[in-house]
Amino acid sequence: MQYEAKIITKEQQKTNTWSGGTTTQLAIYPEDADYSMRNFTWRLSSATVEAEESIFTSLPGINRIIMILEGEIVLEHQGHYKKVLGKFDQDSFSGGWTTKSIGQATDFNLMMKEGCQGKLEAVILEKDEVKTIDFENKEGFTNSVQVLYSLKGSITIKFPDKESFQLQQGEMAIIRSKSGNMNYEIKNISISDCELVIANIYHQ
Repeated sequence: MQYEAKIITKEQQKTNTWSGGTTTQLAIYPEDADYSMRNFTWRLSSATVEAEESIFTSLPGINRIIMILEGEIVLEHQGHYKKVLGKFDQDSFSGGWTTKSIGQATDFNLMMKEGCQGKLEAVILEKDEVKTIDFENKEGFTNSVQVLYSLKGSITIKFPDKESFQLQQGEMAIIRSKSGNMNYEIKNISISDCELVIANIYHQ
């Protein structure tokens, strides 16, 4: 196979409480990294912001991308800018900034140590819709990872060698290419629209 694929089930995800609500760790790399030790290369999580106002944890040396999954918030980056985020809107900023969140929402959060790069994309599939997903390596990076998170509904993922597996709502697939660029298909197998978040992450 020219790829590796791993499913993270809902039972494997860890949820913790923070000052503004709860955070569920969806995936972390390396797998034995500890968020509290800040010894990760990248981390994906989903947080519920329940307090009307909260201050984000200070994370110097870590870049963050936040995408809103439900609700609406205002992010105020002290000394920088303010941004209103609705569903599937996103913001990229330094974890070392002082950031205040106003409003209630559920978000999807990518944290990256310096030297790691990434981007987030929301994808909506109609019933029975099939979409081709491109997996591209990025020049200058040793590792390329693509992560699919099923926010709503379920999909089938079909690779070029015809192997396929299902991703249920709330689950995450982590895909690594062994031999450069490739593409694969995803199909909505739900009875209604399916909502996904795709993260592309590049690191050494």
